[in-house]
Order: sequence, then C-alpha cells, then structure tokens
Amino acid sequence: MIEALVIFFSAAIVNNFVLVRFLGLCPFIGVSNQLKAALGMGLATTFVLFLTSLVCFVVNQEILVRLNLQSLELIIDIVVIAVVVQVVEITVKNISYDLYNALGIYLPLITSNCIVLGLVLLNTNLNYNLFQSLVHALGAGSGFTLVLVLFAAMRERLLLANVPAPFKGTAIALITAGIMSMGFMAFTGFTGSAI
Repeated sequence: MIEALVIFFSAAIVNNFVLVRFLGLCPFIGVSNQLKAALGMGLATTFVLFLTSLVCFVVNQEILVRLNLQSLELIIDIVVIAVVVQVVEITVKNISYDLYNALGIYLPLITSNCIVLGLVLLNTNLNYNLFQSLVHALGAGSGFTLVLVLFAAMRERLLLANVPAPFKGTAIALITAGIMSMGFMAFTGFTGSAI
C-alpha cells in the first residue's frame, strides 16, 4: 500500500508530467483558458491514461512477449492509444456535447499528447506490474488535472489583473507556468527515491 502511495504521489506531484517532465504542454496552454474545459480535459486525459496503461500492459505482456514480438511494442502502443482516444471522444460527445465543444480540437489531440505515450513507455521502462502501472497512470492523470485546473484558475484571475501590456496573454501565462514549475520542483526527492 505504501508503495502504491509513493508511485501515485511521485507521478502526481514530485515528477509531474507537465511541470517537471514537460510533457503535454500543448493542452496545458491551449485548454487552460476556462476552468470547465480544463477540468474536462484533465478528466478525459486521466481516463485515457488509465485505459491505455491497462490495455497496453495486457497486450504487451500477454501477446507481444508470448509471441516474442517486443520490437512491435511502440507501434502497437500507438494504435491502442488512438483507439482509446476515439472511444473517449465518442463518449464525451454523447454524454456532454457542451464539454465536447469546449475541448474542441484538443480532445482528439489526446492521441498525440506525449503524456499518454510517455506514460506507457515509462511503465515499461520501470518494469511496473499491472497494479503499479494503473496507480502510476492515475497519479499522472491526477497531477495533469491538478496542474490544468490550477493553471486555468490562475489564467482566469490574470484576465482581471492589471498586467503590463508587453506581458498580456501568452507571455504572462508562460511566466506563471514557470513559477508553478519551480513550485512543483521543490518536491524533488520528497519520496526518498527517483521513480
């Protein structure tokens, strides 16, 4: 149980995929204008991370390893990610059309979000079992959602702030992201080991 908490906390905070590993910056900047869209994107990405970790682990271990086809792992993982994202896109469209419209082009772009592929490859590289992979996926998704929501809330406040003209818009957003990144990097080494 302690190991699962360490893996979750490490993925969510200590080694946050956006602010520490610098993966998934496109949706981080693109969808963080509205709090609702940021929360929706974070939850959709968490769901995709969880499903792809599950399916990729099973396919890699039960099919590719048994048939000695590990060299196809990257190609198969990309196909699995694309299929899972399509399922999530159809589900979001049917459940909440407003959220689907708010996410716009960024929902299908989860397919190319480097967090998803990075997580699957990292799970394989760290030799995680199925349970550890799923905990890692939930931690990464929770950390992504947390950062996206915090950043969206800050951007909404920045719209009301008196920001000097040269820093308005994307410039102040990137400065804010840099400060957030430094804050998250303060947790480095907190879990006692680099996971």
